[in-house]
Amino acid sequence: QVQLVESGGGLVQAGGSLRLSCAASGRTFSRYAMGWFRQAPGKEREFVAVINWSGANTYYSDSVKGRFTISRDNTKKTVYLQMNSLKPEDTAVYYCTTGTASGVPSAPSMFDYWGQGTQVTVSS
Repeated sequence: QVQLVESGGGLVQAGGSLRLSCAASGRTFSRYAMGWFRQAPGKEREFVAVINWSGANTYYSDSVKGRFTISRDNTKKTVYLQMNSLKPEDTAVYYCTTGTASGVPSAPSMFDYWGQGTQVTVSS
């Protein structure tokens, strides 16, 4: 059984930073792409960032490019999302996910396991 546990969310002022972590267990972490999505109240789940199995390739949504950085540590089975220059519109529940697709997928259907999410709130 694959488990993904997010941490690091919280309340921060606009312009601030947070780092989310996602610890994985249950399958060979280093073989699979890892991603972050987010969902704000009343909105659909939105792609944020993805990293391939080795960490060599990443892909970001236009809304976070240049502000967020995804990384992974395969020895710790953990993926990170460093979020800088946060804006109120970044407020959402952030979900960690893993998928078997190669490369850097961005569609929710390409991922098969999801964490329970961590709340990020950015005040203006």
